[in-house]
Amino acid sequence: MRLLTLKSPAGPVAAVERPEGRRLIQNQQGQTYPDIGALLRESDWRAIAERASRPAAMDWPVLRPIHEPGATVCVGLNYRRHIQEMGRQMPTVPTLFAKIPRALTDPETTIMLPAASEMVDYEGELTIVIGRGGRNIPSERAWEAVAGLTLLNDVTARDFQKRSLQWFAGKNWERCTPVGPAVVTPDDLPGFGEREIVTRVNGQERQRSPLSDLIFDVPTLVADLSRIITLHPGDLIATGTPGGVGDAMTPPSYLQPGDTVEITIDGIGTLRNRFDRVR
Repeated sequence: MRLLTLKSPAGPVAAVERPEGRRLIQNQQGQTYPDIGALLRESDWRAIAERASRPAAMDWPVLRPIHEPGATVCVGLNYRRHIQEMGRQMPTVPTLFAKIPRALTDPETTIMLPAASEMVDYEGELTIVIGRGGRNIPSERAWEAVAGLTLLNDVTARDFQKRSLQWFAGKNWERCTPVGPAVVTPDDLPGFGEREIVTRVNGQERQRSPLSDLIFDVPTLVADLSRIITLHPGDLIATGTPGGVGDAMTPPSYLQPGDTVEITIDGIGTLRNRFDRVR
């Protein structure tokens, strides 16, 4: 199942995308949901989405699936090649940091490069969307807590990231982290671990890695994080980026005005954004 949040003339609405087209998701009273996060708070969200029948226009823009997730937790240093290129030690536990809601933005939107940074980088990431959620979830039952998977570009101002041991300053520029386009349920992603994440800048491939190269996989991350906080429907867990970031190139290659970044996982889709400079 492919779940989307669309920008309708009346405002944001949740929808399901099928081969025959998009359908608005409505409750029994015929009311729509403002985003996929609101849908996931329903205990029978899957059944509600499967009943969707009212057509949604194909030209309505796609927004980020979850407008303001209660938690957006990111994992750093989770692909072996990326750890090697950044000169770090292999972690024994996940490296975690958070993003605030105002850092997030939409697929296809133009992202304004921060005027204060000359070292803005891309990071293509598989992202977990929590469904049922919970606390102290065992890893063998972690997939039961997952509603689906999506994509995120962890756009990073490397100069600000490196100015201290804490990464907040480099990771939370306003409206610089796009998420989407769709939330795809795990049953629609057979052979998930062998799929590849690919990042391209202006059509040039920069990152390519099988998802099986994750050091801490989806069940491990869900279980670990649920020991720290209670996971709620619509929470996001960005799983880290593979090798090939611009900061590790020789010489480094940072994003410039006019660049377009595309992040793709077969079955989930492509997250695409153009970048411009703050004037």
